[in-house]
Amino acid sequence: MTLTRRAALIGILLAVPFRASAASIPVTLYKNPQCSCCEGYVAYLKENGFAVESKPTNDLAEISRKAGVPEQFQGCHTAFIEGYVVDGHVPVEAIRKLLAERPAIAGITLPGMPMGSPGMAGTKTEPFVIYAVSKDGATPTVFATL
Repeated sequence: MTLTRRAALIGILLAVPFRASAASIPVTLYKNPQCSCCEGYVAYLKENGFAVESKPTNDLAEISRKAGVPEQFQGCHTAFIEGYVVDGHVPVEAIRKLLAERPAIAGITLPGMPMGSPGMAGTKTEPFVIYAVSKDGATPTVFATL
């Protein structure tokens, strides 16, 4: 290969955008076996760089309860990410905030199945209120509003 061909090849390689490959963050997500919105949420997490292992179960309420999420604050699936519980259709912005700040809490939750939330159909009609779940069983407090 001549010097000019080598220089041209190097120039082409440098011109192609380089996308750094950060390691995916592992997620274990428990979901109802028949729930399609949970599958939508799994796809959403994967699209945003998470490595999701989906585990169908009929014991979601018990899994959430054991993780410290009070019944009235539970979502329709429960995930575990780097030692935190993430319950419901929580946007990745809130998950990234949780992982960056590393607060001394059990995790976060977006209760119910809000329309327009990640994995859910419909249009978002109001801000999503994500709650912090404490480790000591105290009433959850607002973690973020998106």
